[in-house]
Amino acid sequence: MDRIRVVGGNPLNGIIPISGAKNAALPLMIASLLTSDTLTLENVPHLADVEQLMRILGNHGVDVSVNGRRERQSDAYSRTIHFTCRTIVDTLAPYELVSKMRASFWVIGPLLAREGQARVSLPGGCAIGTRPVDLFIEGLEALGASMDIDGGYINATAPKGGLVGAHYTFPKVSVGATHVMMMAATLARGTTVIGNAAREPEVVDLANCLIAMGAKIEGAGTATITIEGVTTLSGARHRVLPDRIETGTYAMAVAAAGGDVVLEGTDAGLLETALDAIRNSGAEITVTPTGLRVVRKPGPIHPVDIVTEPFPGFPTDLQAQFMALMTRADGVSHVKETIFENRFMHVQELARLGAKITLSGQSATIEGVPRLRGAPVMATDLRASVSLVIAGLAAEGETVVSRVYHLDRGFERLEEKLTRCGAVVERITD
Repeated sequence: MDRIRVVGGNPLNGIIPISGAKNAALPLMIASLLTSDTLTLENVPHLADVEQLMRILGNHGVDVSVNGRRERQSDAYSRTIHFTCRTIVDTLAPYELVSKMRASFWVIGPLLAREGQARVSLPGGCAIGTRPVDLFIEGLEALGASMDIDGGYINATAPKGGLVGAHYTFPKVSVGATHVMMMAATLARGTTVIGNAAREPEVVDLANCLIAMGAKIEGAGTATITIEGVTTLSGARHRVLPDRIETGTYAMAVAAAGGDVVLEGTDAGLLETALDAIRNSGAEITVTPTGLRVVRKPGPIHPVDIVTEPFPGFPTDLQAQFMALMTRADGVSHVKETIFENRFMHVQELARLGAKITLSGQSATIEGVPRLRGAPVMATDLRASVSLVIAGLAAEGETVVSRVYHLDRGFERLEEKLTRCGAVVERITD
């Protein structure tokens, strides 16, 4: 099992290219099930979750073709992948595939819309909360689907003639459920209005791709999305937007370890709330012609309080990384997690490095310390794993992070990107 070795104490200086967003690429890939034509996606990151989803889509009959050559973009490599689903050969999404990644459950929407039926295993993924599927079920039921759970699977059937447009308001914001209902509604008869929809940039990116495929969608990026159903969708070519979570993660790494780094190929508008928090900690962040420049200014790291919220609030996927930064702050900071009920598992591992963190329910109080010391630690989920790397960069001595298969799910070539900026980071393969 691979591990990541980090030797702290080196500031980061250079250029870090930002990859395409995993959280956008996955629903975009699933959208290929909605058409018999080819959907071409550019800027697709090379991640374990992407590879797993390609296997899942292949099980349904999607032909996946990755360009044989690597396409140069700045000093990074991106991939262009073609997805063609002439015929859906199987509407079953089995447990052995879906249990490995929660987002694979989202195939239920396109399968139901195109084939009128789906049998999909209940999902898996990071153990950061229960994340029930009731919102998915209620949204699809509003479109006329019959849904029942049997033996760990959801059996979904559309009414004769296909799904029917409807007005439905989610009782709480859900990015995944918004993705699924929006995809399903593109092929439904009539008009669908989704209330309390997620406003995340990844939802907008999916809507833009679906529109390029011939869907009629208005309001993406607001709390109300309107979809006028069409009979068929065509192929399209679409570029995956930059990864805002990767952007914020590397910005926090610079703020923690020090240095001067340009984050190339990203967009400040994707994460303004997080960037404001990093600025308040003492870092200088400016927009450049190619992305963002992050400079750790002289002086102490300032304590900053954050509350995780749906977009445009502070992203829950950056909470662990920000907590790692706050462990070195000159003072006391507070983090409140409102999205997932079990997303503080990294706290005990940060404590092994010398962090002082007290938990009370869904709130954490971080008392900054003058120094962290390297130690062996264990990743518990995707974002927690990279928070330990950030802490290791800011610590004295060597930190070894085990169970980095979590890291490989969401961060493309992390060791290479950090090493190019002067960090001592290497992968250890046993």
